Amino acid sequence: MTGRALSAPAPDTALAARLFDELAARTTDPSGEGITRAAYGEGEAIAHDILRREALALGMQVRTDAAANLYATLRGERSGPAVFVGSHLDSVPKGGNFDGAAGVLMGLSVAAGFVRAGRRPPLDLIVMAIRAEESTWFPASYIGSRAAFGRLAADELSSLRRAGDGVALGQAIDAAGGDAQALAAGAAGLSPEAIALFIEPHIEQGPVLLEAGASLGFATGIRGSFRYRNAVCHGEYAHSGATPRAYRRDCVRAFALLVHAMEAAWTRRERSGEDLTVTFGQVTTDAAEAAFSKIAGKVSFSIDVRSADSGTLEAVEADLALAIAEIEASQGVRFDLGPRTASKPARMAPEVVFSLGEAARHAGVAPREMACGAGHDAAVFAQMGVPTGMILLRNANGSHNPSEAMTMEDFAAGAAVLAALVANRPDPHR
Repeated sequence: MTGRALSAPAPDTALAARLFDELAARTTDPSGEGITRAAYGEGEAIAHDILRREALALGMQVRTDAAANLYATLRGERSGPAVFVGSHLDSVPKGGNFDGAAGVLMGLSVAAGFVRAGRRPPLDLIVMAIRAEESTWFPASYIGSRAAFGRLAADELSSLRRAGDGVALGQAIDAAGGDAQALAAGAAGLSPEAIALFIEPHIEQGPVLLEAGASLGFATGIRGSFRYRNAVCHGEYAHSGATPRAYRRDCVRAFALLVHAMEAAWTRRERSGEDLTVTFGQVTTDAAEAAFSKIAGKVSFSIDVRSADSGTLEAVEADLALAIAEIEASQGVRFDLGPRTASKPARMAPEVVFSLGEAARHAGVAPREMACGAGHDAAVFAQMGVPTGMILLRNANGSHNPSEAMTMEDFAAGAAVLAALVANRPDPHR
């Protein structure tokens, strides 16, 4: 944004509030706790149908691609690369109503503001609802956004949904109106050249903005990760009283040593200034075999390692391999980490972060620049060479739970910044 800033039409935040209420009412989990919008499942389909309905009512043009991502276009004053605003509409099981949906509805509220004011944005404004961002459903990251660029591997289409229904990703995509065969052949619904910039508004999933008393943040980067979702430690069941320590192959003890080793690696690297998180999110013994009077012969677990630096991720994976080798040798157990999934760190475009700052000043908002610890579809756009930025909204109680607490006042502040950006020819290619 340069020169005299143009006034932006007021976003239709009342529309967004109404749609948040509808999403909550129609996608509440059957248990009554939180909302559930399974990737390529019923709840996500309901959300996409709502967006399609409202976009058509605004006179926007709507299309889908082979992955069933949805694009709603408000034509601009001139042709050429478009401004994309979007996020995902799926959720984790029993999640919150704002994660992902806030980004899509913010884009729609800005588009509606232009329509209500009888104005057209300088560039085409495309609101994108991205499929299957939450990797809790299928064992892959950023399914919809990678598929949009033709970057979904053919073998990923055979992975099964974790809902226990035996549905493969390719089958689910076809059932949602997509074309898995085309995706397997590398079909792309987007090209980087057609995108002037991509903005993903999203609730913050940690406490930084809340603790700082700031309503908004702009992400400077997104952490990458490596993950082992189905790791197992194999040992030997034995009697808890009759088996001396030297003869034990205790999986719980071995797993505890692994946690301790990775905590030590995390502490060491964090003290040297490296960005890192290490999480063992799932830990179970076999309920059919374990007992209070038995030494555990099997422990299943997951590990999720994230960093903004690729070199740190590589080094920590080496730390993990070394720790496992030492524990296997000392404890007589065997670790099988299972399939590995990963995502690369992504840097938000400095020129987009600057443009967001200019738009915030025009809208009278004081945001905070910050790194983003959670994964987002914006990472895929950035890695494809698209000028990319993120607007983060203050949110109490974290995310991936029913207690997400974004306020509509903060949403309105973010929408005002987005509208100012869209109204002022935000084209980093110019």
